[in-house]
Amino acid sequence: MFNPTREQVREFFIEAWRKYQAQEVLSALETIAAGIVLEHPEYHPLLSGSDAMTREFPPEDGQINPFLHLSLHLAIEEQLSIDQPSGIRAAFETLRRLRGRHNAMHDVLDCLGETMFKALRDKAPPDGIAYLDSVRRRAGMPPLAD
Repeated sequence: MFNPTREQVREFFIEAWRKYQAQEVLSALETIAAGIVLEHPEYHPLLSGSDAMTREFPPEDGQINPFLHLSLHLAIEEQLSIDQPSGIRAAFETLRRLRGRHNAMHDVLDCLGETMFKALRDKAPPDGIAYLDSVRRRAGMPPLAD
């Protein structure tokens, strides 16, 4: 899924969670997704609810869209698995040692969200170096770009 629709993203997480709860066989990606959902008990009722496919999450409500949050987690897991951008794994491991895995993941998620926001705002590709530098700064490591 390189450019999934909103519905495809929602279906993926809802189905992965359903299959996990039913103890059905999960694909490798569904296993990762279910693990991410397990770390977010606040989303369990949503993913099991009847309105999960249609519910809106406007920014003015003051909360992040849970499907966006879960998707960013999944993107970071993929980045870590292939160390792309190069050096993200080492920066994450430093953060993990300092703050624990889930807190480190949320630190990286904040950096990725900011990078994606800037790219959309500027109508430009995401700046991988600035993203990695942001993660490195949070880990107390020197930035690469200076």
